[in-house]
Amino acid sequence: MIKIIAGEKGTGKTARLVDDINTVAAQDNNVVCIERGNRLDQLLKPNVRLVNMKEYPVSGYDQLLAFICGICSKDYDLTHIYIDSIFKVAADDSFDGLEDFIGKLDSFLRDSPITATIILSGKVDELPEKVKAYC
Repeated sequence: MIKIIAGEKGTGKTARLVDDINTVAAQDNNVVCIERGNRLDQLLKPNVRLVNMKEYPVSGYDQLLAFICGICSKDYDLTHIYIDSIFKVAADDSFDGLEDFIGKLDSFLRDSPITATIILSGKVDELPEKVKAYC
């Protein structure tokens, strides 16, 4: 399952993300949070595995999808994946690429117990319909 938290800059998306991650992590789940940088490291519970994409040579939605598939193949008991600021993490701000990525990620996660939550900066009413369906 995929959930998208979308909104303009300054609307509380990150605070909502942090609350959601910490709530889920407190319930003995296996949680991964992917971000570019390390702004969340002091805000998340210590059992959340934080992945800083600056440390990996990943750019573009296809490479990000392959990276996520690699994480899932290593952690067979993974329950939640969070992606903070998808455009920054993927190093791509193309809506066409995002639509394709979400479709492929949804197909990959369809038969798994993993929930992916994606933070997206932008007005919800301006998102493509295929992306808006996950908000």
